[in-house]
Amino acid sequence: MDMLSDSLNKIKVYENRGKYECIVSSTKLVKSVLETMKKNNYIKDFSEFKDGKFSKIKITLSKKINDIGVIKPRHAVKVDDYRKYETRYIPSRDFGILIVSTPAGIMTNKDAKSLKSGGRLLAYVY
Repeated sequence: MDMLSDSLNKIKVYENRGKYECIVSSTKLVKSVLETMKKNNYIKDFSEFKDGKFSKIKITLSKKINDIGVIKPRHAVKVDDYRKYETRYIPSRDFGILIVSTPAGIMTNKDAKSLKSGGRLLAYVY
């Protein structure tokens, strides 16, 4: 079971239905990806709460997501290869982000390029 994939799919479905809030399961990876999305204004806010013995995340949606998804398999990317994956997963150069796991943490492809850091592709959002 891929918690990141389930969470991003649920966000996509709720955005398409016109909902304002979404509740997903909480993991460190999901929280890091949501933090990156929040920094780039794709979601308004999120907060973690306990539901019995499990942690959940309540996400306030911003109605700015056209498409979102997980990239599988998680390709290893060098700094020079970002452009190839941007053209594959994002429809336009300045319209959307790739979310990348790097040694410096989870960040967008633009931040990883500026740090000249490679990593593994996790997801795309536009």
